[in-house]
Amino acid sequence: MTIPLDRIDQHILAILARQGRISYRALAEQVHLTPRPCQARVRKLERAGIIRGYHAELALPQHDSVVVLVQVALSDQSGRAAQQAFEHAMLACEQVEDCWLVSGEFNYQLRLRCRDLAQFHQLSAAWLENPQLRIGRLLSSPQLQQIKLGR
Repeated sequence: MTIPLDRIDQHILAILARQGRISYRALAEQVHLTPRPCQARVRKLERAGIIRGYHAELALPQHDSVVVLVQVALSDQSGRAAQQAFEHAMLACEQVEDCWLVSGEFNYQLRLRCRDLAQFHQLSAAWLENPQLRIGRLLSSPQLQQIKLGR
């Protein structure tokens, strides 16, 4: 369902993107509404699928995990079946935090969080050996330091 977003809806979305746990009262004050109409707008945005969920932003200690950015090129570009198989596998993999279909030399950009590089190596080896995924090439870059968290 697509709904038009006015200035107040956009302001609500911007605030919730930064502060997902803000109270309706505080949110209403920031967008210059009373709490009940503000809550009604949030519910409308949720029902429309514009707000898909609320998440905790984690800052795990560096020694507890490793983040790896991975570019994936599929070997078989003959149809959507290869993409669907790959996307299904990524949705099911708990280490995959983000997966984007991209244009260019690679088909997908991933962000994984693994226990360590050995776990990433095992996971990527299993992907490469799986003929259903049709992965032609992986390019991985382990994160050294997080400079800025995007929003």
